[in-house]
This record gives sequence, C-alpha cells and structure tokens, in this order.
Amino acid sequence: MTKLPADRFSLQIRASMDALLQCHRVCLSMAMTHCFEIGGEHARPQHLRLMLDCAEFCLLTADMLARKSQFHNRICALSAEICDVCAADCAKLGHMDECVAICRTTAALCREAARLEHAEVLSMASSLPPGK
Repeated sequence: MTKLPADRFSLQIRASMDALLQCHRVCLSMAMTHCFEIGGEHARPQHLRLMLDCAEFCLLTADMLARKSQFHNRICALSAEICDVCAADCAKLGHMDECVAICRTTAALCREAARLEHAEVLSMASSLPPGK
C-alpha cells in the first residue's frame, strides 16, 4: 500500500485554496496601492480595514484548509461572508473590478467547501489517484 502525501487535496479544496490565495494577493495589493492612489472614499479607513481583513482572513482560511482543519466549515463560511462584504463595498466604490471578481469567486468556493463534512475533506483527498 502506497502512503499518500500529506498535501493531497480534492480538486474542490484545491480550487478554494487557490482562490483564497489569489484573493489575499489582490485585496492586499489593491488596498495598499490602488485605494491610496485614488484616495477619497477608496482610502476611507473602514474600507481599507475591510480589504485588509479580507486579505488576512483569506490567507488564514487557505492555511487552515492546507492542514485539513476540523474547523474548516466555520472558517470557510466566515471567509465567504467577509469576501461577500468586501466585494459589495468594492463594487459600490467602483474601479475595483478585479477585487470584486475574485472576492465573489472566493466566496462561492468557500461556501461550497463549508458544506463539506470534515470526513469528506479527508476522504476526498485520500481517494485521488497518485499524482493529483
């Protein structure tokens, strides 16, 4: 019997992790450059805090999925909520299409991952053929 590598994930969890990491990069980058450069409502403290919260929580969620945390359901659900709020705020301000798109995508994938039972997360990874 071949021992499975610890980093094996289902395609669904891998897609969630990829989106979370991309969302982290986009939100952090846009908050620190785009929003400061545009100024006005884009540089409003509450908006910047929201974007930084979204970026940081996405990173945390990806990390917890990577270690197959037993708390993935609640973490993913909260991450989806934060991404939804961030997307709405960015859409309202305008000129933030990249952030809106990745936040919406990430929220949808996190909602799907949140519906998985922990045993499913573990077994889905274990049932993948070698090399996936």
